[in-house]
Amino acid sequence: MGRAFVYVILGGGVAAGYAALEFTRRGVNPGELCIISEEPVAPYERPALSKGYLLPEDPPRLPSFHTCVGAGEEKLTPKWYKEHGIELVLGTRVKSADVRRMTLLTVAGETISYKTLIIATGARALKLEEFGVHGSDAENVCYLRDLADATRIVDVMQSCSGGKAVVIGGGYIGMECAASLVINRINVTMVFPEEQCMARLFTPKIASYYEEYYKSKGVEFVKGTVLTSFKFDSEGRVTAVNLRDGKQLPADMVVVGIGIRPNTSLFEGQLTLEKGGIKVNGRLQSSNSSVYAVGDVAAFPVKLFGEIRRLEHVDAARKSARHAVAAIMNPNETDEFDYLPFFYSRVFTLSWQFYGDNVGEVVHFGDYSGKTFGAFWVFKGHLVGSFLEGGSKEEYEALAKATRLKPAIEDLSELERHGLSFALAVSKVPPPLPPSNASVSGIVLERQLHAWHATAGVILAASVAAFAYWYGRRRRRW
Repeated sequence: MGRAFVYVILGGGVAAGYAALEFTRRGVNPGELCIISEEPVAPYERPALSKGYLLPEDPPRLPSFHTCVGAGEEKLTPKWYKEHGIELVLGTRVKSADVRRMTLLTVAGETISYKTLIIATGARALKLEEFGVHGSDAENVCYLRDLADATRIVDVMQSCSGGKAVVIGGGYIGMECAASLVINRINVTMVFPEEQCMARLFTPKIASYYEEYYKSKGVEFVKGTVLTSFKFDSEGRVTAVNLRDGKQLPADMVVVGIGIRPNTSLFEGQLTLEKGGIKVNGRLQSSNSSVYAVGDVAAFPVKLFGEIRRLEHVDAARKSARHAVAAIMNPNETDEFDYLPFFYSRVFTLSWQFYGDNVGEVVHFGDYSGKTFGAFWVFKGHLVGSFLEGGSKEEYEALAKATRLKPAIEDLSELERHGLSFALAVSKVPPPLPPSNASVSGIVLERQLHAWHATAGVILAASVAAFAYWYGRRRRRW
């Protein structure tokens, strides 16, 4: 028994929904596209799970956050897929793949063949058992990766309102779940081995701000240690967590967020792997020309930095999915994927965005005792990364543009003094014009050099007006 499709998307997460929408916009015919997902529901916006879904008042539920509402696009309900002739094969796990024969075999024994495959299998949450700790199957130990996980957290929260929760991990999931638990009136203690929260991204100064804010909400931090075991009651529920430093923390529930691992097992030995994911080129195409990979599972070239990276964020999933479909459907009109790494989070009343890379020297700016502050990263004399908390839409857009331009930085102290106004000024510099002919090429080249390779003094002089705007904005906030 089997079915055949022209295009198959393996995986039903965020990337699958955005790829499906792009396929329809580029003229896919009814009956040509199939999405295979282990989840029983159509693709949805996963960021909702660690944010609104866990809130106690008016939490969003499906179908309100099906893709592609997260990017302001239309909502793709099951009815939408049916109307567009896209086959949803839900609640189905693929147990093996044969890229040479272009077939997938489900656990039910069905063979699904394709001409082009997009791997959007995402990643799975790392389990405690992989670190020698047992107890993940306890009813009050929770992870967060899919809708079922989020629903379980809600159920456990409701059963222990006013109780104590221990959050294991100080990254994205840990920080966002901790905020939601607090809002649900649960006492939270966070445990992680690093010296600070969000250690892979935040500087110590940035981390300190968020930790102090969380403390003001009642969150306690236990750093530099790890969970070693659980204490259980007679019914198998966790009642406490034991730490390596000897502490024992009482717990009515535990939320674990200790990282993820890309789902590549079906393709190991068949496709080239790198950085823990499936290696693809600038068109998101793997080592097999009929197979593409997108989202968390894809290791792709980041042109801005000239190296292969695997990025774990919804923005990369959305944009890589769209680009892969463009490369498949309109190969002669599609350039290589040129992605600016982007991360964001919203917790409590806070909201931050990060662009680029956090390597090199750090320049902090703004008021770290107030609501708007940030940081720049400068590597080999160029701006390569930017972070901003509490910015406006215009300011975030300026930050992204400035980071992509990688302007030369000659004086770090001046960069610190001007802060956000520097990004606002650089973002307003017009792009260089390509030379139109030989007779004016010298003039055009001179303009390019003036626009892109001006000294720091010239750039900062241009930022005076933007600085006045920024200063005035701060005064208004006071």
